Amino acid sequence: MALSLFNFLIIAGLHLFPFIEAATVTKDFNITWAYGNPDGAFNRSVIGINNQWPIPKIEVNKGDRVVINVFNGLGNVSTALHFHGIFLRGQTEMDGAAGVTQCSIPPGSSFTYNFTVDQPGTYWYHSHVKAQYPEGLRGPFIVHDPDMPFKDQYDEEIVLPLSDWYHQMVSTTLMSRFISFANPTGAEPVPDAALMNDTQNLQIHVQPGKTYMFRIINMAAFAAQYFWIEGHTMRVVEVDGVYTEPAEASMLYLTAAQRYSVLVTAKNETGANFAIQGSMDQDLFDAVPDGLNPNVTGWLVYDGAKELPKAQPLDAFEPFDDFGLVPQDGEKLLDKADYTVTLDLKMDNLGDGANYAFFNDITYVVPKVPTIYTALTTGDLATNPAVYGVNTNAFILKKDDIVDIVVNNNDPGKHPFHLHGHNFQVVSRSADEAGPFVANASIEAAFPSVPMRRDTILVRPNGNFVLRFRADNPGIWLFHCHIEWHTASGLIATMIESPLELQSSLTIPEDHYAACRAAKQPFKGNAAGNEKDFLDLKGANVSPKPLPAGFTARGIVALVFSIISAFLGMAAIAWYGAQPLGKGTEMAARGIVAEAGEGVGEGEVTGTRPVGKLE
Repeated sequence: MALSLFNFLIIAGLHLFPFIEAATVTKDFNITWAYGNPDGAFNRSVIGINNQWPIPKIEVNKGDRVVINVFNGLGNVSTALHFHGIFLRGQTEMDGAAGVTQCSIPPGSSFTYNFTVDQPGTYWYHSHVKAQYPEGLRGPFIVHDPDMPFKDQYDEEIVLPLSDWYHQMVSTTLMSRFISFANPTGAEPVPDAALMNDTQNLQIHVQPGKTYMFRIINMAAFAAQYFWIEGHTMRVVEVDGVYTEPAEASMLYLTAAQRYSVLVTAKNETGANFAIQGSMDQDLFDAVPDGLNPNVTGWLVYDGAKELPKAQPLDAFEPFDDFGLVPQDGEKLLDKADYTVTLDLKMDNLGDGANYAFFNDITYVVPKVPTIYTALTTGDLATNPAVYGVNTNAFILKKDDIVDIVVNNNDPGKHPFHLHGHNFQVVSRSADEAGPFVANASIEAAFPSVPMRRDTILVRPNGNFVLRFRADNPGIWLFHCHIEWHTASGLIATMIESPLELQSSLTIPEDHYAACRAAKQPFKGNAAGNEKDFLDLKGANVSPKPLPAGFTARGIVALVFSIISAFLGMAAIAWYGAQPLGKGTEMAARGIVAEAGEGVGEGEVTGTRPVGKLE
């Protein structure tokens, strides 16, 4: 009898094992140039994968191991991939922030990302090299959950990325104009179009009475979007990978990098189709260009034979307030902070005349040695922020400390902030023009007992917020504005979490070092590459010097106009050079010829996605 029971358990275990064993999902990605024309207005170079664009969606299950073998086939620029919102516990070297957790991958080099995903939810992946993801190197990363608490409340899932789009090359043409003495006010280039699922005129076919879970991801470089579905109510059930108690919303506001999962129940009749609307937040733009269409419209299609109606005009945007969301796990407000990181934000000019972004009067500059390698090779001094360089805004966090991040926005713009390696409790968020955060008993008493949790949050113009998290994930994690123009201009801080533990627990794969060697980039010593005296930072990468005392942005503007007035002929040439690039110009700028790739829609989701081809 005992033997029979033993055999039964063995046989049962063998049959069950395939169902409980996590899978390994392997992707072979050749990052290449391609061509795209998602709004049907202008054909231009894009960064694709395996000669195709849009790039593929990654779908895995919670607990899976993900292996992504990357080859940089771009030919003329380095690259990297970041997995936005994935915690990467014990695997900080896989975070993909070039200059921070790895050397960038040079052209012709290979690199493997190998990590386990232990969290469900809606995420995305994108390049973390300056201004590459606005060129198209961004896509959804979905982690399915067999224990999803709402799985019995919907019939199908629909992944719905939102984004903005520029007709000119962002990483070269527009970025060089943005960080320039000729743009002393720091006015960001305004997108030419809004996109939905990397296209316009999207049609999503639905069946009466069914409930759909929309995973909405804002993959924009700049523009937040208001989002709504006419005639339908949304039930929010997830934000940034955190399940929430269901909350009804008629309109959402998604900053760049935020995600929502919502349940939408289709109507029982097929008498009409309904507009799905995204509208860029024009408050972000210094000036709205004439003729700009800030909207992108798709449709819930109940009957393909019926008309696709125009979206109805609104008197005002009235989006759902995410601050009141309650995480379904009921995690209470963490105890009072052990350590507070206060970051005072401003935008200002430096001695080269360009406008930069600052935390505590410091603008971020990528160090010569990626920060992770400094943490691993500076011994006990790894707990001294000085070794990471002045311009990295480094903060040392102790294991399991409760940390508050306070951002005081001394700027009239809105800024969406993202923390790598964690989500955070949003314990306080001010209205516009509230000024800096001032801690006192009454304010702290008003902190929510079960705060909303996510990984990307908006600070209001001249406002503030307080974020709280537990430093339970040793690693090197960026905290930065996710407007790509502001990331490029230095609105970044670096959280150095338990560096001495990293020294004893972390092993860097050899191909990561090989990428550094191929890039001729040092990977030992302090931020300046000094392997002998870790406190000697001579030769480190630093920002331009400050402006001379009393010299203002207004003075720079006057100087610029004087130069323009003196060189009218040069201005005419500059005007000509500012026009949209043609095929030949784009190809010459890249120095290579890219094969065209054509994106393919899936299932019942269709749209207009014209893609140019070389002739």
